[in-house]
Amino acid sequence: MALKFMSSKPKDELTSARELCDEFNTPFDTMAKVLQAMNQAGWLSSIKGIKGGYVLCMDLSMISFMQLNRVIEGQENEDVCTKNNGRCELHGTCNIVTPITTLNKHVNSFLDVLTLNQLLTQETNIQLPTWQIEGSINGIR
Repeated sequence: MALKFMSSKPKDELTSARELCDEFNTPFDTMAKVLQAMNQAGWLSSIKGIKGGYVLCMDLSMISFMQLNRVIEGQENEDVCTKNNGRCELHGTCNIVTPITTLNKHVNSFLDVLTLNQLLTQETNIQLPTWQIEGSINGIR
């Protein structure tokens, strides 16, 4: 929400965490943490002080959805069968571990190339990962 809002403003116009909270009715602490994370990633530049705020300094076509996810949520879990306390109790006998792992890799691959600009502008010309262009996944069409 913050990046889309900021991208619609004039290039050097500052946006405060409070402004975003008021606009979207979100908790201030959460918004401030998200903005700080994006600032640390180099996507935003911050100006401190009463009249301070953040300005977008990275084109949204240079940021993938997965990059955003990593910055906000942390590293994604490559093993979808892992919970907070280890692997799922069915992991040893589950017959869909491999297909689910394959699906997770393909979804992550797509989200790695899907830019925020494509997503936010509903661009229809989205570059698909090679496996989607070829029309098969591990030989399956």
